[in-house]
Amino acid sequence: VIEGSGVASEEIVGLGLTGQMHGAVLLDGTDTPIRPAMLWNDGRTGEQCDEIERRVGLDRLLAIAGNPALTGFQAPKILWVRDHESEAYARVQRVLLPKDYIRLLLTGDAATDASDASGTLLLDLAARDWSDEILAALDIPRSWLPTVHEGPELTGHLRDDVAAELGLPAGLPVAAGGGDNAAAAVGTGIVREGFVSSSVGTSGVIFAHTDAFLPDPEGRLHAFCHAIPGKYHLMGVTLAAGGSFQWWRDLLDPETAFDALTGNAATSAPGAEGLLFLPYLMGERTPHRDPLARGAFVGLTARHTKAHLTRAVMEGVIFSLRESLELMRDLGVEIDHVRATGGGARDPLWRELQADIYRTPVHQMQVEEGPALGAALLAGVGAGVYDDVMAASETIQLRAGAQQPDPERASRYDEVFALYRTLYPATVETMHALNDIVSSS
Repeated sequence: VIEGSGVASEEIVGLGLTGQMHGAVLLDGTDTPIRPAMLWNDGRTGEQCDEIERRVGLDRLLAIAGNPALTGFQAPKILWVRDHESEAYARVQRVLLPKDYIRLLLTGDAATDASDASGTLLLDLAARDWSDEILAALDIPRSWLPTVHEGPELTGHLRDDVAAELGLPAGLPVAAGGGDNAAAAVGTGIVREGFVSSSVGTSGVIFAHTDAFLPDPEGRLHAFCHAIPGKYHLMGVTLAAGGSFQWWRDLLDPETAFDALTGNAATSAPGAEGLLFLPYLMGERTPHRDPLARGAFVGLTARHTKAHLTRAVMEGVIFSLRESLELMRDLGVEIDHVRATGGGARDPLWRELQADIYRTPVHQMQVEEGPALGAALLAGVGAGVYDDVMAASETIQLRAGAQQPDPERASRYDEVFALYRTLYPATVETMHALNDIVSSS
């Protein structure tokens, strides 16, 4: 990578880290992994989540850690190993997040950043340090956990042997960095209030910067520390965003290009001729914390075509993400504009749908690798290239010509969205009954 970049090794002044959040890397007393890491998408920990909410108390968990107990988070994974792999659990001396295990190999330092640590369910978000109350309730020793740093803060320096192997300067400063979503937010300039990012990848994410810790009292939105010192963010997640679109494409014809499918959808009018789609193909996270939620087409008639169904899938995904935006607005978060990332940024119909349904301008980034850029900018701050994250963000460039909401289409979508919001409450009992039938067969 370095050789192909055209940048000389001696010009590199800092290293920042980012990576997938929530995973549990369990190490013994020699810092050797005990078992394969349990990653963010491991859903085996439902019983442990119930135990956490019972032992800590849901209200206290939301007030301290900003989130309910979710299967993806790290703490339930630690308890799962305790319950199912007692011999492995007895050997644990250190627990790291995935990117921080890489840090340990690079520098020899056991450290993390506040944004990634927020995804463990063990962090006191207001204090930006580990919660002694939660640790005591779960019998997890504080000594197992790394030190917590702010995103641009230096946590150590590159070991000489590693530097030689990687072709990097010996002693290169290494910044704390950020979890993938927080680093992506830095890389897309979501560093002040009013700025929101909308990512339509396999899952969909709405990410809003907040100056203060604003936990949702009902736990529908995630609250995390930002990778910016002293700042926070709210996040809503649709589990099957681009995943719903890929499911639909593969069902029709796996060889069909995505842009051909969106081009066909663009031939149908907003509202898809009265057809709605619930994108709950993998359960749902926001605003319905329901792993048993199921997807559905509602309003299907004989006159509907492939174009209508495709458009309904796309609209349903953005309606789901708008629900997160509305929750943020209810908490007092102002939304000036949205910066689109992922597959939803590259396609003109996806951008149009976001602008119209969100009722806000949608900008596209010049550089699409937001997490990597964010980690690099955090390293630049730590190395003294930039005074702070705000100054570093001034280097981020937007593409010309933001997608503006069309008033007529936006009004139509307001009507359809109001109907969309009634569907989950109206069908949730049926969804769960269907799951019971499948589970008992």
